[in-house]
Amino acid sequence: MTAQVLMYCTAVCPYCNRAEQLLKARGVDQIEKIRIDTDPQVRDDMITRTGRRTVPQIYIGDTHVGGFDDLSALDAAGKLTPLLNA
Repeated sequence: MTAQVLMYCTAVCPYCNRAEQLLKARGVDQIEKIRIDTDPQVRDDMITRTGRRTVPQIYIGDTHVGGFDDLSALDAAGKLTPLLNA
């Protein structure tokens, strides 16, 4: 079983798509997506929660991973799969 994954995203974000592909390749079958391009308040909530303005912003369980580059670096370091399985 994998940890719950939440991703702030937009409809036309290539990095969001890449993050989703990487997560699915690591066995994640369900990602809760929160679209920030449809509601300005949701975008403000994301900025407040993460301190960042760009998407994607990814949470695995309670851990804020960051964006796609952060997710990819975590995977390259061999730390993504253990976090997903925690």
